[in-house]
Amino acid sequence: MGLVTALAGIAASQLVTAVLRTRVTPVQAVAESVIALTPGPVAEALIHVVGRNDKPILVAGVTVVVVLLGVAAGLLAGRRPLLGQLLLAALGVVALAAEVSRPGFTPVSVLPLAIGVLVWVVVLDFLTTAARARPTLVESRRRFVLGVGGVAVAAVLAGAGGRFVGQARRTVESARRSLRLPVSRGAVPQGASPPLPGVTPWRVANADFYRIDTALVVPAVDPAQWRLRIHGMVDKEVTLTFEDLLKRQLTQAWVTLCCVSNPVGGDLIGNAWWSGVRVADLLAEAGVHADADAVRQTSHDGWTCGTPVEALTDGRNALLAVAMNGQPLPLEHGFPVRMVVPGLYGYVSATKWVTDLEVTRFERFSAYWTERGWSPRGPVKTESRVEVPRNGAQVRAGSVRVGGHAWAQHTGIAYVEYRLDGGPWTRADLGRVPGRDTWVQWSGTVHAGGGGHTLTVRATDRSGYTQTAARADVVPNGATGWHRVDFSAA
Repeated sequence: MGLVTALAGIAASQLVTAVLRTRVTPVQAVAESVIALTPGPVAEALIHVVGRNDKPILVAGVTVVVVLLGVAAGLLAGRRPLLGQLLLAALGVVALAAEVSRPGFTPVSVLPLAIGVLVWVVVLDFLTTAARARPTLVESRRRFVLGVGGVAVAAVLAGAGGRFVGQARRTVESARRSLRLPVSRGAVPQGASPPLPGVTPWRVANADFYRIDTALVVPAVDPAQWRLRIHGMVDKEVTLTFEDLLKRQLTQAWVTLCCVSNPVGGDLIGNAWWSGVRVADLLAEAGVHADADAVRQTSHDGWTCGTPVEALTDGRNALLAVAMNGQPLPLEHGFPVRMVVPGLYGYVSATKWVTDLEVTRFERFSAYWTERGWSPRGPVKTESRVEVPRNGAQVRAGSVRVGGHAWAQHTGIAYVEYRLDGGPWTRADLGRVPGRDTWVQWSGTVHAGGGGHTLTVRATDRSGYTQTAARADVVPNGATGWHRVDFSAA
């Protein structure tokens, strides 16, 4: 009976969530609270273990825990009914605390939880009362049928809720598809991609672009309802609608984005053609006070980061982006509007679903990841990686083509060097790039005799800095070290 109780409550809360079109179910609210309370190094370690499956694994784990506690409540209720009900009440209190702590909390947000707990209490009381009676054979069969029916009803409600929950996303997707933005797809510069099979394309397709954020449920933001508020240490507050934004002059540029969680040689990096409105123009219109040094960005789902004012006003293409590779932003990448700031890691700049820019000072606030151990400022470090050959590859002995990427956004790469088996460094051939804000592809050739080999790469940026060989973890401000791969030739 505990299993039926747990499933019925979860299904009821999901259905009410769908009908009210609130963003997350109570289970997802608890999961988001787990994310919020997890220390940064712990979160980073877990991500390295489970990869990009962390969110579905977390939601599944919370669901399993709720079901198991429901089963425990059923077992307790069979002997001491009050204890079973108290356990369910405790579950409700935990979920309520999670709901109240979420950004944008309203009393309506509690309704799915309240209905779910009510269903728990009623179903558990009914099943407990029925179980205490001495059943006849007919009654036993009847209860068995009711139990199976309860599970079936819960499954149907869950399925119906899933369809309703998807409705908000489908509505926004439809609005996205109907947009006709005055943007181009961007032409890949001639010579940017040397003909070397196996190297990631210079332009990363939207579907292949890395995604790192804290949203368990991707916000479905209707562009007609979207608003951006610019306020704080400014001469005048500015509020923009999506339509207002599109009426302004759009800037388009190639910009490479990189996640601070990218390990040495990692793939949490991508290059795309972004279209949007320059943030510097909007801040100039608002009138930034001379003593302000930060902009606190806030997402629709409450995520925050802090960005140096200088990085938004020094002439680089810091954008409120509305399009990616010539298409309206995918929902997963921040539709309808996100921030793109060349030269900074995403955790201090690349807010998706952005709705608020507060001009302030760093000492007056702490942001999501800085509260969890990351540095308040996050300039991208000069790094490089080997992509051909892959680690563990087997190649034909003799002349072997090698290559990969190097990056130092908003500084630019001066040259890349590679070496085989600890030998002398050789300068690589570099692909052409349009400026300092993108990665660059490098390529070269080594002579590999039969047996095992190690290929190492390092980059030097335009400031004259050569990346260090010293290995450093991604916490608190990005990994360092030379990337190397082992391969064999025969």
